[in-house]
Amino acid sequence: MSEKKKTKRRGIRILLALLLLVALVLGGVAYYYFYSPFSTREETQYVYIDKGDDIAKVYAMLDTIGKPHSLQGFKKLAAWDDYASHVKEGRYAIKPGASTKEVFRNLKNGEQEPLNVTVPSARTMESLAKTVASKLQFDSLALYKALTDPATCEKLGFDTVSIYCLFIPETYNMYWTVSVDAFLERMKKEHDNFWNDERLSKARKLGLSPNEVVTLASIVAEESNYAPEKPTIAGLYLNRLRKGILLQSDPTVKFAMHDFALRRIYNRMLTIDNPYNTYKYAGLPPGPIRVPNVVDIDAVLNYKQHNYIYMCAKEDFSGSHNFAVTEAEHNANANRYRAALNARGIK
Repeated sequence: MSEKKKTKRRGIRILLALLLLVALVLGGVAYYYFYSPFSTREETQYVYIDKGDDIAKVYAMLDTIGKPHSLQGFKKLAAWDDYASHVKEGRYAIKPGASTKEVFRNLKNGEQEPLNVTVPSARTMESLAKTVASKLQFDSLALYKALTDPATCEKLGFDTVSIYCLFIPETYNMYWTVSVDAFLERMKKEHDNFWNDERLSKARKLGLSPNEVVTLASIVAEESNYAPEKPTIAGLYLNRLRKGILLQSDPTVKFAMHDFALRRIYNRMLTIDNPYNTYKYAGLPPGPIRVPNVVDIDAVLNYKQHNYIYMCAKEDFSGSHNFAVTEAEHNANANRYRAALNARGIK
């Protein structure tokens, strides 16, 4: 082989080596800025981009999570994509090991991370709205206004009294940016799914509508936190309804007086003229006195059959009750409970 050819080949090898070196350097730089883990955190971090947040706000949030060179890489990608002109609101997860490019792609495409939202067994719509809105983007006042708006309630199949029946206290997976309307539509879907053929059939056998079942369940919920006796309490009130006896439920008096903190109900309170006062008005109250839990609703649908007409909290303050068939038995139970209240100075 001639010296000229050897020199040419040597030049080609050197050129290839230089190109390989350049490629390695560029690859290393690309990895360093775009493909290495964005954060050193060992737990998933979340970025909340609200309505009206600009790219500067996004950079400020990412600066508290990402490595300096990762943020530089993000900014380069943002500049190339003109991300500043289409920042998308949402709740975004930055998972351990996620690359800068992956983080950018999620924010750019609006690929949010859903979250769990627990709908509580609340006593008031205001309380429910506050709890739900604390996990979502919309304001609690916006949700409360919707729940107290006759037109909105009617669209969902309820009124402002029965709207409590819409909610099935559970934990639901949804996006942080869900709107109030979309949230309520989701709740209606979950409500309709809950009231399946089996539950509807049980309600019909009781002679009650689903709303009436929930109304009775709300009383059961307020009467006791002790799950094993809830079906017994439900059976007691069903006995009263069937016999045309006033329900005489103390929690309905508390609701009528708008005072859930009452620990003792006195005779003077039993005459309050309010349709929720079941000591004065027969039958079920106009609507639920709270959002009951599923266990309360199912306690009504699967009530325990017995002859009890009366109930009174046990004098040991265990949270359970003494049940009675006759008024004489009930009076004896009530006297023991009153004596225990007096002994403790509970007024």
